[in-house]
Amino acid sequence: MLRRVLWLPVRDRQLELLNQRFFTTEAHHETSLIRNMALVAHIDSGKTTLTESILHKSAYLPAPGSVDTGSTTTDFLPAERERGITIQSASIPVKWDKWNFNLIDTPGHADFGMEVESASRVVDGAVVLIDSVEGVEAQTKGVWRQLDRYGVPTRIMFLNKLDRPGASFRSSLVSLLTHRLHPNPMALALPVASFRVEDYMRAEPGIQGLVDLVKWEIWKWTEDGDSAIQPLPRTVEGLETSGILPANHPIIPHLVAARTGLLENLSMYSDELMEHLLALPPGPSSYLDVETSAIMPHLRKATLSNEILPILCGSAMKSIGTELVMNYVGELLASPMDVRLNTESADGPLRLLAWKVSWDKRKGWMTFVRVYSGTLRRQSSVFNVTSGQKEKISKVLLLYAAEAQEVDSLPYGSVGVILGLKFTRTGDTLVDARRSSNTSQTSLRGVVPPPAVMSASVIPNSHSDLDPVQEALYALSRTDPSVRVDMQEGQLLVHGLGALHLEIVEGRLRDEWDVNFELGSRRVSYRESLGPGSSSNVTIKILMTVEPLSDDEQGDPVWDGNLVLGPSGKPLLSPDAFRDQLDPMANIARGLSSSLSNSLHTSLPLSHIKIHVTEYNLPRDIPTSILAGARMGLVLEPFIKLKISVNEDTMGKVVKDLTENGGEVLDLASDTSAIDGDEVVAYSTDGVYIPPEELSPSSAASTTSKFSSDAPRLKRTIHAVAPLSRMLDYSTRLRALSGGHGLYDMLNAGFRPVSDARKLEILREMGRA
Repeated sequence: MLRRVLWLPVRDRQLELLNQRFFTTEAHHETSLIRNMALVAHIDSGKTTLTESILHKSAYLPAPGSVDTGSTTTDFLPAERERGITIQSASIPVKWDKWNFNLIDTPGHADFGMEVESASRVVDGAVVLIDSVEGVEAQTKGVWRQLDRYGVPTRIMFLNKLDRPGASFRSSLVSLLTHRLHPNPMALALPVASFRVEDYMRAEPGIQGLVDLVKWEIWKWTEDGDSAIQPLPRTVEGLETSGILPANHPIIPHLVAARTGLLENLSMYSDELMEHLLALPPGPSSYLDVETSAIMPHLRKATLSNEILPILCGSAMKSIGTELVMNYVGELLASPMDVRLNTESADGPLRLLAWKVSWDKRKGWMTFVRVYSGTLRRQSSVFNVTSGQKEKISKVLLLYAAEAQEVDSLPYGSVGVILGLKFTRTGDTLVDARRSSNTSQTSLRGVVPPPAVMSASVIPNSHSDLDPVQEALYALSRTDPSVRVDMQEGQLLVHGLGALHLEIVEGRLRDEWDVNFELGSRRVSYRESLGPGSSSNVTIKILMTVEPLSDDEQGDPVWDGNLVLGPSGKPLLSPDAFRDQLDPMANIARGLSSSLSNSLHTSLPLSHIKIHVTEYNLPRDIPTSILAGARMGLVLEPFIKLKISVNEDTMGKVVKDLTENGGEVLDLASDTSAIDGDEVVAYSTDGVYIPPEELSPSSAASTTSKFSSDAPRLKRTIHAVAPLSRMLDYSTRLRALSGGHGLYDMLNAGFRPVSDARKLEILREMGRA
């Protein structure tokens, strides 16, 4: 019997709105429908491409831009378009169905981790992307830890690039368990590689459709990115005879098992759903009759409580899966109402957090804020609780990447931009100036910049260029708090998160501030610490104890890896964080900060030291040489984790080069080992639905896929740690060693003590020995 299948197109709404693109003049949205979300991932996982697809599908763009051609909306800086990477986070409001998304596209490169830090502080949910050929990568775990650090409560995982040869839905999902990202990933959709059975038999790579296991419907995309939906039959027999898929299609036998696994796993977190399933009649088709309305509330509740990790998949480049991502972002991710504190409300007193500051030649200082309480209105005054300064707001904007639209107000839960603030920095808390006299005002949790690992000297071309260069560096450090500037032995130094970071800093100083200077050779940022058994009591009108950090103590990033405690035993604020800058403890903090930033012996910043200020009785001014009596101890050198992919015939040369340059090889050819130095036990697969490998037909046939263990491997993966100082030119060295075929990822591995011989080398390099 021939059956005619009617596919329902879903582009009607997009075509209807395409010629109606407009900017809102009001930002008044129902708070429960706001989703503050970020896209985060390892570099080149497709974040910006997915952003372009979202903007296209939401009718903001007539056609998606391309990273390759430099035509994307959110990568608008010249350096971003030239290099094809995201350098700074970009925020853009998106209207999708009934929801209002504040979408933040973030960088994937570790050198721009500060942008992920600041975005993670203000979002309530995140879509984490994975390249389904590579699985979980180094920076995937890095951004996951950043989300954990700022308590981002809800996340969705998007397995991207399923159209590539070697892509594997199954292996990508298993890698989440292997690397312990979440114990209970839950597939909400299955990929349809092709609607033609012969493509599966030929192991053709691709993705043409998705099966939504929750709403029990199938999506189909054309080459142009147009999509259509077809409801799936509610019986096993109907799946085989409906004509939606060929009767012998490889995915059909797995559909019932996939939905059964989804519902049974979800019912473990909902007694109500469990009772509903137990009341169903027996038979393989019974779970297919469960309506979406009976599933979605329990799915949302389990997502909000982080008991499950929803898994979606697709291809951002082909706009496959974009609609499902946005539908489930709206259905599952937290709204500001889901995460609010008792003191936060739409009718409460104004309270903002400045999560990012940028500079525009036409608009001046632009402060990105999230409204945590009350409503922000233009032409109002705010009080900076962190710095103790009062400032005037001139304009309130909604920023569409590089384009801005002025609005009258920002309601509770919203993200926007304000102009006119001259002194506010990233992480500052702002309140209504009329309530600034309230002594109970406390700062919201700020944003902690990652520690710098590399520095370079900045040399003005002439004496008249010195002041403009210093002002530009100050302005740049305000826009990017991970850039640190100081003066050592009369030399102006800029510190950053890596070689690429310093290159971008150099370009921004020239392009955005038009200053004349030369950048000296790069060098890594060493540290000095106390030696084993070193401790001292120092009294200069202040009584304190100074000792090395023990193994079970954690340094404070605010104090560059040191732990500084006040008389109460609680961590001391950084000098600029004191509301009252005349507070004696603010002066003590300033003196300690100055002393810790410059060792007496090597001019290196001191690190891994515990200081406990126990008593004080001092005038407002304090000497800056509190630690002058400390003897020279350990010199600490920054190390990096390396993941290197090379052809098997060049692996020996690459390993030899690593060991000759002070590196340590941790593992060869296995992606499941822990490069952090500790053994990691993977989460169990018990109770987790793991789809079969045949859903991704090209993965088993790909000889270059890292997941293929049966086929011969042409590529080998090396995990290692090495001193950063020996890896500054590693891209050039690896290119020569591997014949241009080597690839590597680099991740910060912290500071490690060096040997006496290496210490002498470092001191000679600095002219101190």
